[in-house]
Amino acid sequence: MNTLTIFYDARCGLCSRFRRWMMDQPAYVRLDFIPYDSPQAVKRCPELPNLRADQEIVVMSDDGSLWQGAAAWVTCLWALCEYREWSLRLASPGMQQIARRVVHWISSNRIKLSHLLHLRSDDALREQITEAGCDNGACAIKP
Repeated sequence: MNTLTIFYDARCGLCSRFRRWMMDQPAYVRLDFIPYDSPQAVKRCPELPNLRADQEIVVMSDDGSLWQGAAAWVTCLWALCEYREWSLRLASPGMQQIARRVVHWISSNRIKLSHLLHLRSDDALREQITEAGCDNGACAIKP
C-alpha cells in the first residue's frame, strides 16, 4: 500500500481539524484527503454514495480496499509513524468493541463537538478568506 485516500466532511470543523492534524504527522504512506461529497470523490470511489460517508469516515487504499467507521480510524492511525502501535492495540479483539463505540459516539456528535470546541471547517475557513478584503495586499480573516 502506497496511498490512503481519506474521504472526509469538509463542512465539519472536527473532520477538517482531523485532516490538518494528520497532514502534520509523519506517515508511512501518502495521504490524500477528498471531501466525500465532491465530484472527485465519486470519481475516485464510485460506490462512495452508498457507504453513508456523510455519517462516518471512509478510507480507501490504492488497491481499492475500503474501511469505514472505527476500522477507518484505525487504518488512519496505522498510516502514521507515531501511531501505528496504537492502531494495532485498537484493532485487537479486546479493543475493537470499545473503538467502535467511541468512534460511533464521535461521529454522531461531530457537529456539536465542532461548535463546542470552536473548530472551523475547511469550507468555513475558505468562505472567511473569500469574504475578507485584500485591498492593500494583506488579507484578513474575520474572527
